[in-house]
Amino acid sequence: MTDLLSLRQLGQSIWLDNLSRTHLREGRLTRLIETGVSGITSNPTIFHKAVSESPHYASDLDRLRREEPDPERRYEALVIEDIRAACDLFRPVYDASGGDDGYVSLEVAPRLAHDADGTVAEAKRLAAQVARENLLIKVPGTPAGLVAFEQLTAAGVRVNVTLLFSLQHVVRVFEAYIRGAKAWLAAGGAPARLKAVASLFLSRVDTLVDKRLDALGTPEALQMRGKTAVAMAKLAYQRYKDLFQGPAFAELAAAGVRPQYLLWASSGTKNPAYSDLLYVEPLIGPQTINTLPDKTLEALLDHGRIAPTLEAGIHDAEAHMVRLEHLGILPGAVGDELQQEGVRLFAESYDQLIALMR
Repeated sequence: MTDLLSLRQLGQSIWLDNLSRTHLREGRLTRLIETGVSGITSNPTIFHKAVSESPHYASDLDRLRREEPDPERRYEALVIEDIRAACDLFRPVYDASGGDDGYVSLEVAPRLAHDADGTVAEAKRLAAQVARENLLIKVPGTPAGLVAFEQLTAAGVRVNVTLLFSLQHVVRVFEAYIRGAKAWLAAGGAPARLKAVASLFLSRVDTLVDKRLDALGTPEALQMRGKTAVAMAKLAYQRYKDLFQGPAFAELAAAGVRPQYLLWASSGTKNPAYSDLLYVEPLIGPQTINTLPDKTLEALLDHGRIAPTLEAGIHDAEAHMVRLEHLGILPGAVGDELQQEGVRLFAESYDQLIALMR
């Protein structure tokens, strides 16, 4: 079995991309924490699957249907119980890491993806309801979401910015964090209070880019399949180093503000022709997080190869992105398209989840 401690020694945290009452009540999450899993992420799709499939929600949902007339509030009551329980399980990790690790993510309603003020208000309300230090509120990296993220950081709210699909998305998020952190310090906020991650989605990028490479059909195009997301992630880490280990963040770092870590999301391989650890093994490096679905985590524990790989092949990554543009596939435009689709898909999952509450 792969020892996750060796990943921690290389500076990377492994989180689970799945929260359900089954994992909580049947002891799986506790066992995973013992193996070295140090955080957890959730989203509307994950909760829809959990509530649909787990037997542990039925009695509470029946009670809430009698007591709570609003289906959204029923959902929140169910989910917040799970979030609090997970936060409590990860609290020892949080304490041992000095607040660097051990976080649980809860997403604001996707319908607010284009409403900055609504996102800010909802994020603050959810954070107050959960009332756990090791909570990250997830907001989307849409233009409105970035405005909200900056304001939330300036208010000391800890955030996971989700639905990032391009280098441009990543840089804009980092810059918003730096602006928000400066405002937080200027208002007298404690530097150690701030915590944020930037969730860069991977497999969905390859799925879309590969379709366009297939459509081109040239030998060059076909040889480039399955390489875009890893190349993007490697270059995103270089942008991370440029900003957070350079002059733009120097004053904040000296004051004790944490950088905003990159989190590899959508890290389960969708194409069966590719390695089941395509978005894990090439992306191991310090000050990063990889959140894995159960199947990918099991693959990592079973046969993962641990080595510091994140900064290998940077020139190849740069060349790959240049070749994509020469072929007429623009990574920035791909990212924007995927972000719009991601908002739509999460909104559909959320609507289906609320329908289960009725």
